[in-house]
Amino acid sequence: MSSSDSITTRWLTALSFRNISAVYIFIVIFATFSIVTPETFLQGGAWHTLLDAQAITAIAAIAVMIPLTTGSFNLAIGAEVGFASILVAVLQVKHDVPFVIAIPITLLVGALVGLVSGLIITKGRIDSFVATLGLSSILLAGLAWMSSSKQIIGLQDGFRDIAISTYFGITVPTYLMLLLAVVVWYVLERTPVGRRMYAAGYNPAGARLAGVNVVRLRVGALVAGGVIAAMAGVLLTSRLNTGEPTVGPGLLLPALTAVFLGSTQLAGGRFNVWGTVLAVYVLATGIKGLQLIGAPPWISDLFNGIALLCAVGLSQWEKTAARAGAVRRALPFTRQGPDDDAPSEQSPATVTR
Repeated sequence: MSSSDSITTRWLTALSFRNISAVYIFIVIFATFSIVTPETFLQGGAWHTLLDAQAITAIAAIAVMIPLTTGSFNLAIGAEVGFASILVAVLQVKHDVPFVIAIPITLLVGALVGLVSGLIITKGRIDSFVATLGLSSILLAGLAWMSSSKQIIGLQDGFRDIAISTYFGITVPTYLMLLLAVVVWYVLERTPVGRRMYAAGYNPAGARLAGVNVVRLRVGALVAGGVIAAMAGVLLTSRLNTGEPTVGPGLLLPALTAVFLGSTQLAGGRFNVWGTVLAVYVLATGIKGLQLIGAPPWISDLFNGIALLCAVGLSQWEKTAARAGAVRRALPFTRQGPDDDAPSEQSPATVTR
């Protein structure tokens, strides 16, 4: 194959529906609602609000994605965000802790929650589904106890500025989300630690034989996810300027949906940061368009639920297709022509769920 043909093939692969389906879905959504409700959907203010509003969702989705790269589900992400959002409010209002101290305390507690869940999964040998589901229930009980199931008002002056301050028209949470995405992308894609994390998720037995400390990586990933979830909780409380006990748990479904849809984008079936961020905004655009044409409030849950099922199904189909391709390349009698013996570019391995 000539170099020009190789370049063409790479471009076709990069622009294929399988690789960037979310982009094409976004184009369809954008075109549809631009025609149906142009007077509201095309307003610049609506898109500015969407960019800011989904930054915290994207941060929560990244917190879910990191443990998944090592093979651990975190179904407690919504409860972790909600617990942190209440904790940072309680520290300020009920204990008079300055918010500059309350924030790092909250992040430290988030790390502790991640550590506990990691130890339960790895040392207690409890499936991550069950472990994080049980931890979620405990955290929800904790935030209900701290808040008495009521809003916590009267937060300190200056705390709200964290979430509403803008630079060049973009809010601080958006900048933090982008910075976090860059850092996580670099760690996962450009460092030995990231490669070991993917190895631990894709083939833990093989990774152990290669000398990878799978337990440490899984615990570390859950700790990192706990800190990031706590960050999302702090930003959420700062934006609302109140400790709201009901909003955090609602981030579980959109975060999981974005992560699985994102795994089908850009990286050939691997969990990845930019696919996750892209999926967050594509899903949010669809929900926003439906809301603008008068859809009922429950449409977001319906939309995210359907999208999650489709995303998981698509990711499983990609994993099966990749394995079938590997088998065809490995078995001589499945090769169809003389060119099949030439080296071929293999897609990245899909991390097992």
